[in-house]
Amino acid sequence: MNLASQVVVKDLLRKYNIRPFKGFGQNFLISENILKKIVVAANISPEDTILEIGPGIGTLTIELAKKVKKVLAIEKDQKMVEILKETLKDFNNVKIINADILKSNIQHLISNIQYKVVANLPYNITSPVIRKFLESKNPPKEMILMVQKEVAQRICAKPPNMTRSTGSGSSRAGRGMNLLAVSVQFYSEPKILFYVSKNNFWPRPKVDGAIIRLKIENRKWKVDKDLFFKIARAGFSQPRKQILNNLSKVLKLDKEKTKYWLKGNNIAYSQRAETLAIKDWLKLTKDWYKI
Repeated sequence: MNLASQVVVKDLLRKYNIRPFKGFGQNFLISENILKKIVVAANISPEDTILEIGPGIGTLTIELAKKVKKVLAIEKDQKMVEILKETLKDFNNVKIINADILKSNIQHLISNIQYKVVANLPYNITSPVIRKFLESKNPPKEMILMVQKEVAQRICAKPPNMTRSTGSGSSRAGRGMNLLAVSVQFYSEPKILFYVSKNNFWPRPKVDGAIIRLKIENRKWKVDKDLFFKIARAGFSQPRKQILNNLSKVLKLDKEKTKYWLKGNNIAYSQRAETLAIKDWLKLTKDWYKI
């Protein structure tokens, strides 16, 4: 059974009296070529344990199960679980879990194992899912995810190519950072592997997608994590305003002291938060106690 066939997908859904539910982000992959590229991108081995989110009818699940030790497939939709029981019946290395990934405590599944997350994520839950795993007590080694193209670009963003002394950002050539990019890059090294046209799905979504890799191993900074994010959130509190105003207002700091803090880390007080790289936020965090 070729689950990457639109005809097969429609037949299966008809058999179980199911219509794709937009609220669950149910857009089914109907390209064998893209499916193969995702599996190759996951760089999996026979000893790997994979956690898959939103397996749907099992299109990607089957290809993963053929190559790894175990697949933990977490599916929110009970109707899809019934389909999965049929499509995955020949694989004893797949555990189907009927649960909402955002509301469920999954620590008991991953607490003592090394694992990777591989998933065609519903676009509407991308950010909270990524945050949940990156902040986990036992994060995955890697996450290989299908996400919305624009979100992928934001996650992998770098500070815009601009002269820092200009400050206002009006001459910037890139989009710059946002708080999501800072958060993801604090925990991982993100990279866009390739883009996926919306034409490779049924029903066709409104936007194109992208496959990204978040490499989490060896991404450990010697800073107070809570303080780092407190400072970053303050910096991005009003993204269009100067970093000086945001930091002094939200962190309740004297402006002259804030200027001294920024200058000591080679950051112009007229810059915006989007122009700061991870290393800038790290330096500010380390120098916090010198203010």
